[in-house]
Amino acid sequence: MTIATVFVDMQVDLFSHLRLAVNRQTLACNANALARLARAHGSPVIWVKQVFSPDLHDASLEVKRGGHRIVIQGTPGAELLPELDCDSADLIVIKKRYSGFFRTTLEETLEGLDCKKIIIAGINTHACIRMTAIDAYQRDFDVFLAIDCIDSHDEPHHQISMRYMDGKIATGMTNSQLAAIFK
Repeated sequence: MTIATVFVDMQVDLFSHLRLAVNRQTLACNANALARLARAHGSPVIWVKQVFSPDLHDASLEVKRGGHRIVIQGTPGAELLPELDCDSADLIVIKKRYSGFFRTTLEETLEGLDCKKIIIAGINTHACIRMTAIDAYQRDFDVFLAIDCIDSHDEPHHQISMRYMDGKIATGMTNSQLAAIFK
């Protein structure tokens, strides 16, 4: 049984908030270390990206109502951070809502890879990370949170969400702790 490492929303536009902009290099460095670790153990790396069409017809109500022009298909802001070490063997899943599972191919992809354990990393803890982790748990995946690779533009909600998830629907672990589960 394989462990998949799933990175959520590590995209240029989503790092525009001050807190994430400040923590960007550290998060990218930690994400690269985790991706290298996964690949070294033959585990798949999956990048989940939120991407909306230019007319926002496929965007969430929050984005439509606010007229937010973020992660628009074909723009540099929708791309993964350029400092991330993506590999041609890595997989990409496109999402339209907070959860990486909602109306995407993520579940089928994980099943096809014979994964029942997933490591989740990325942003924003209180929204996309939390919803993806809950949906993974609801699908009977063992969920690990890569705490060195997770953050949010909203620090209090980051802390609350980590407390909510850790030990209940997921297990929070550092990159060095995660190294042990690959063996």
